[in-house]
Amino acid sequence: VLGAHCPLLLRCATTSIMRSLMMQRAPCGQASLKSGPHCRTASVLVNSVPAPHTRLGECTSSSRSSGSSTAWPTQSHQCRPGQHSMRPMHTCAVAAAVEHSTSTNSKQEVEFEAVIGIETHVQLLTNTKAFCSCPSAFGDEPNTNVCPICLGHPGTLPVPNKAAVKLALRAGLALGSTIARRSKFDRKQYFYADMPKGYQISQYDEPICTGGQVVVDLPNGSTQCFGVTRAHLEEDSGKTVYGGADSLAGSDYSLVDFNRAGVPLLEIVSEPDMRTGRDAYMYCDELRRILRFTGVGECNMAEGSMRCDVNVSVRPKGVAKFGTKVEVKNMNSFSGMQKAIDFEIERQVGLIKEGKAAEVVQETRMWDEFKQATFSMRKKEGLADYRYFPEPDLPPLVVDNAMMSEVEDSMPELPAARRARYASLGLPLADVLQLADEPKTAAMFDAVLATGVAPKQATNWIVGDIQAYCKENKRTMDSLLITPAVLAEMIALIEQGVISGRIAKDILPELLEGAANQGGTKAYVEGKGMLMISDDATIGAMVDQVLAASPKQLAEFRSGKVKLMAFFEGQLMKESKGRADPRKMKETLVARLAAPAS
Repeated sequence: VLGAHCPLLLRCATTSIMRSLMMQRAPCGQASLKSGPHCRTASVLVNSVPAPHTRLGECTSSSRSSGSSTAWPTQSHQCRPGQHSMRPMHTCAVAAAVEHSTSTNSKQEVEFEAVIGIETHVQLLTNTKAFCSCPSAFGDEPNTNVCPICLGHPGTLPVPNKAAVKLALRAGLALGSTIARRSKFDRKQYFYADMPKGYQISQYDEPICTGGQVVVDLPNGSTQCFGVTRAHLEEDSGKTVYGGADSLAGSDYSLVDFNRAGVPLLEIVSEPDMRTGRDAYMYCDELRRILRFTGVGECNMAEGSMRCDVNVSVRPKGVAKFGTKVEVKNMNSFSGMQKAIDFEIERQVGLIKEGKAAEVVQETRMWDEFKQATFSMRKKEGLADYRYFPEPDLPPLVVDNAMMSEVEDSMPELPAARRARYASLGLPLADVLQLADEPKTAAMFDAVLATGVAPKQATNWIVGDIQAYCKENKRTMDSLLITPAVLAEMIALIEQGVISGRIAKDILPELLEGAANQGGTKAYVEGKGMLMISDDATIGAMVDQVLAASPKQLAEFRSGKVKLMAFFEGQLMKESKGRADPRKMKETLVARLAAPAS
């Protein structure tokens, strides 16, 4: 009726209605329309109507922390009353600060910083799965380690793995976390093909560990601290294998292996304390070191027993509010993770500087190692999508005094304490960091020290020759067969003058493969006829033979070319096949050279 009398009023009323529909906004200012042809028409009409200009900086955001992700605020943006904009807007503090800086001083370049947090999933080193008795071994034939419980069959009931709980407690103590004597399990809804139950048993608002930190010792002697928000127990999903391609894109079919479904996980959520890819690398490297030394997990990224999902946002320096968080997955190494973070920072900053801040949305992206780039996988779920509720089949998890005391008494020496102990031996910091990097390396060093070998001598062989052998042959310290007793005996034989350093280097590869484990190093060397020659007469005869075979060099030496001493020493080592006593050999050589020519 009003339209018949006043067409202009009708148009205004229609515009108001359409504008109200458009203001049902999604996170980060993206319009959310209900389905249906009328709403689509409304979108076209409203976007064609000029809207009053609204500054991006006039939007505010409220936040709430997520119980199962990095401690980022979940940003819910709202325009202030009376201020509306019909154009899509990215209303986070990043865009606001950029516009504000541009309007006040267009010549001033805005400097950005990244805010990075990491969710680390660690498979706990147990023999069986989290809630059933199926083996948790890696590499078995597909779908052989399954049962009705881990496959989620109706009528089955889960039973918590006590060993997994103890390992979670050990990790919490190592990280300096507060241990919850009473926590609970929750259901987190997932609808993926490799999640047979249709949900994951996890911990939401009452995790077993809260707080803590990871302290990194830097090569310059200083330290850097990264906070830990929480650590909670949960179960792993199965593994999807794509046929004909490495990923879903381009694959002909998908196969699911449920052996991994139900394997116990500890998810460790960091505070968003990192600012660069290098920070993230150092945090994860030290975290893995802590978990390995405490026996919590193997933390092998290639096998998937440690997986790191990074959350990256950017903001102008000096701005307190976080930008829009983007999650990045599919990194199979720490170096790959560092590259993915650096790429994502550059991508987000580039979009914001180009005026495309609205394209930085909360999503999950995958890292493509071949293309060295991230690509969008899916829009990130929110807490409402997970539909958490307490797990009805499990009672609260209660840690009594007896279990707590047992875990505390079993705590091994942590990497930081071990580094401090090695430094107290007078070793250089570079050697300390290498010795305390892997449990097997540290155990070998400690066992050799226990036999009375000097710390620096043991260090030189372990950090030098043995690690060089591992690198050259693509081996790890864990795979070497040599025992600490064999290595200690070899070093002692050098000190006693039974073998030379040259002989030791020659036989070391064989010792590393266990050649002397049965009879000992000395017996092995004797059997090969490689004992050091220390007889004066024998050494003297060798020196005379070398000098007689090199008359030209001998004449030049006696005429003043003293650098030829190294030549004669090399010829003697070659003649004796490295078996001559270096000290006696040099003493005899010097005496012969000093004698007048006959």
